[in-house]
Amino acid sequence: MASSSPAAETWLLENGHIKPLSKEMRHGHGRSHGRTAHNVSSSSLRKKSDLTLVRKVPCAIVRDVLANVQEVILGTKLFVLFIAIPIAIVAHYKNFGRSWVFGLSLLGLTPLAERVSFLTEQIAFFTGPTVGGLLNATCGNATELIIAIFALIQHKVDVVKYSLLGSILSNLLLVLGTSLFCGGIANISKEQKYDRKQADVNSLLLLLGLLCHVLPLMFRYAGVGESAAITAQATLNLSRVSCIVMLLAYFGYLVFQLWTHRQLFDAQAEDNEGDDNEDEEAVLGFWSAFAWLVGMTILIALLSEYVVGTIEAASDSWGISVSFISVILLPIVGNAAEHAGAIIFAFKNKLDISLGVALGSATQIAMFVVPLCVIVSWIIGVRMDLDFSLLETSSLLWQ
Repeated sequence: MASSSPAAETWLLENGHIKPLSKEMRHGHGRSHGRTAHNVSSSSLRKKSDLTLVRKVPCAIVRDVLANVQEVILGTKLFVLFIAIPIAIVAHYKNFGRSWVFGLSLLGLTPLAERVSFLTEQIAFFTGPTVGGLLNATCGNATELIIAIFALIQHKVDVVKYSLLGSILSNLLLVLGTSLFCGGIANISKEQKYDRKQADVNSLLLLLGLLCHVLPLMFRYAGVGESAAITAQATLNLSRVSCIVMLLAYFGYLVFQLWTHRQLFDAQAEDNEGDDNEDEEAVLGFWSAFAWLVGMTILIALLSEYVVGTIEAASDSWGISVSFISVILLPIVGNAAEHAGAIIFAFKNKLDISLGVALGSATQIAMFVVPLCVIVSWIIGVRMDLDFSLLETSSLLWQ
């Protein structure tokens, strides 16, 4: 692909068949398929694929399979961690130790989360900017959402709350702080600039999410004279109403970003991506990307079930609390590729992308994943509210 000859140009895997990528696909879709900061950040960990040797394979079926594997499995710098997935499955069925299953499952989730971002971006090339933006916004934190749903099914509400709280804090403190620090050191003689509009919108949404978390806590302390059952039920009802408001607000944010004021975000992407535009090209066909996305999602669901089912055993074996694992380890491992990409772009003095990853991911978790988990728990009959207790809510207040 480094060659400039037509035979070595980018190739598209459409329905399993290798064919040259059209000029429109190479140049016309770069900024029009709903790409988010999550996708731009994750792209920093992707590798260019050279299909020269693959195209020389005589058997068409083998050639198609190898081309897909080349793009999806070997197309990331984290491909070595894929080996943890089959080992985790074997460890689960052969009873190698539940703590081993937990650790291997966490490692396996890291490349899967990055590949889901890649595959949703590939699908977005064919669906248009609006649908692509919705798809990217929905799947941006798919790993956290799947883990939370499995934890809810097993009635581990504390794990859900701690893991989602940890995701918000890790994005706002660890990722954002590290990006600002590393970007400042790497560009010490330059002035780092960012788009204020993006920061203002995300900050307002985060403020709304914080208020929705504070209200149930205040309501619980205000009802000291009431019985515990009455206060708990009232807090639960208030939380459910707040979650509906949060989901409506997040939907309004998507309308603002993808419809009414899309030109603002498109202009921001043009200003910041610069020479990285050659990475914005479709390399998979729609159905190939969709099939891979389904497979990756199934693997994430499988490993998430292992993680939730073995978290207590890992806590006992490693001598650390479940709350520490949920708040610290789960968010970091689940978004390691995204976080690393944000720091890399900060080194490149592209602070808008780093802010988009940190603030955008925190906003999505606070305004979409958390209320959606409350609604799901309501549907399946599990009592989950927005009362994260005093210490946890205070940590959100001080971030």
